[in-house]
Amino acid sequence: MDRGIDYGNLMHSAMRGLIREVMDQIAANGLPGAHHFFITLNTRHPDVQMADWLRERYPDEITIVVQHWFENLEVGDDGFAITLNFGNQPEPLFVPFDAISTFVDPSVEFGLKFESHLDEDEDADDADDEEAPMAHVEEPIDPPKAGEVVSLDQFRK
Repeated sequence: MDRGIDYGNLMHSAMRGLIREVMDQIAANGLPGAHHFFITLNTRHPDVQMADWLRERYPDEITIVVQHWFENLEVGDDGFAITLNFGNQPEPLFVPFDAISTFVDPSVEFGLKFESHLDEDEDADDADDEEAPMAHVEEPIDPPKAGEVVSLDQFRK
């Protein structure tokens, strides 16, 4: 049965494409100026690769910082590999783009936040009633204060 245009997933795909392009530029040229990223990801995602001790310490989510020290940044179609420093211990990670819940560059007050209504109501009884993931774009973001959030809910019927 045709359910129409899946704007939620299309928006998520476009936003993750933006992250992929930014990370490609950083892999090729390094971080320009004061740019740096706070990236929060779901550590329960099956394709996240990280050290066991990190997964034990962060069983649900972790926020990584890409700023002063990082190595081996390689970007692929589905995610990126990077080595980051955790307490003077370099650790390789693989971050699938669809495991990312927030991507923030506070140097230019830019942020993306991926949300799903399924996360709010995991007890949904009927799969047909499940809503598509919603994309929120936050701009500007002035950490630690949140900026204006544009919600797609206002366009739903």
